[in-house]
Amino acid sequence: MTDSTLNPAGAPIAGRESPHAGQAAAARLRARRRSERRFKAYGLGAVLLAIVMLVVLIGTLAGQGLGAFTQTQIAVEVNLDPARLDPQGTRDQKTLADANYTGLLTDIVRDNFGATQRRDILKALGLFSRDARFELRDFVLANPDLIGTTQTVWLTASGDLDMLDKGWIDRDLPETQRPIDDRVLGWYDALVAKDAISRDFNTRFFTGADSRSPELAGIWGATVGSALTLFVCFILSFPIGVTTAIYLEEFAPKNRWTDLIEVNINNLAAVPSIVFGLLGLAVFIGFFGMPRSAPVVGGFTLALMTLPTIIIATRAALKAVPPSIRQAAQGLGASPVQVVFHHVLPLAMPGILTGTIIGMAQALGETAPLLMIGMVAFIADVPGGFTTPSTVLPVQIFLWADSPERAFVEKTAAAILVLLGFLIIMNAIAVLLRRRFERRW
Repeated sequence: MTDSTLNPAGAPIAGRESPHAGQAAAARLRARRRSERRFKAYGLGAVLLAIVMLVVLIGTLAGQGLGAFTQTQIAVEVNLDPARLDPQGTRDQKTLADANYTGLLTDIVRDNFGATQRRDILKALGLFSRDARFELRDFVLANPDLIGTTQTVWLTASGDLDMLDKGWIDRDLPETQRPIDDRVLGWYDALVAKDAISRDFNTRFFTGADSRSPELAGIWGATVGSALTLFVCFILSFPIGVTTAIYLEEFAPKNRWTDLIEVNINNLAAVPSIVFGLLGLAVFIGFFGMPRSAPVVGGFTLALMTLPTIIIATRAALKAVPPSIRQAAQGLGASPVQVVFHHVLPLAMPGILTGTIIGMAQALGETAPLLMIGMVAFIADVPGGFTTPSTVLPVQIFLWADSPERAFVEKTAAAILVLLGFLIIMNAIAVLLRRRFERRW
């Protein structure tokens, strides 16, 4: 081939240079390659920026929230006075449970902190959590033989003292700008000097329900509420979504009505989640009168939101099964229903489960639709069923983020870390299922 162009017969035309050769063509080639390198650099930069932002997000949450997994404890000397706890000396459990533990706690602050005036006693009682008297009761009920002796008991510190011990309260600020005054600081320093301050793993954060006191607040109630809500959502959305997708993909006639349904399903997948909350509020609570703030209503509402995702994922999984599978089954005499349920559906199930798990993970992190149906209420108990009032993890985070106490900032970040952990686990299960059962043709 020469540098001349070709005539219609394929022969080069003498005296005319080919557009694919020469310096101009080489310059265009170099420009295309530079453009490709720039595009790759932009893509790599976007990925690196996303990784950096993710690291910053996780790092910020970890820096603020890891402290919530520990709780400050105070060691105090307790005189287990028999006259106050068990005057009859019967060691009866009911008598011990009904004893005056508030008075016992007042004796503790008198003996350990030298508080004699009413104002000082109330201030010293503020060092401990509101459940300190119940911790004393549990200690006595667990050790009735120790009545009449003086024991060292570890009690949960208040939220402000916990924040001071973790360094979130600046001691150098003027007293009027600190949540704790100089008197409390003096008591805290004395406790530190006596090694009476300890920080232990905060089991209450994982086993307790919500509370107005940050040192007592936990995520177990919201976790149970999320589990019940997701169970209702799965029971409703999975069978309805899968059967709808099977009908539309395998049996429905191709006409304007099925096209209209498909377009609406695709559009519903992009509708803001709060719209589904309004729909749930109007239909389930307003029309059917279902209980407000309950997992059953939350599950119904989230099922509406998850259905389009499951339908789209199921249809994609059914399409991925090669037509030869259907043709082979039909060749052996299988009916259309047998072809679908005996051959196509089992092969598509890994993709269906992957899409379903991703839809459930999305439902787990949703907040807006649940706010509309009243699951934003303060619930201090662990839900006992599908119709009892409850909240869910995202709403719990929303509530804590709105609380003014500094300790709730720590709780909020820790709860977000737990929620991210659940989402990562669910997505990891989806990836494992796909890799374990996926078939390539």
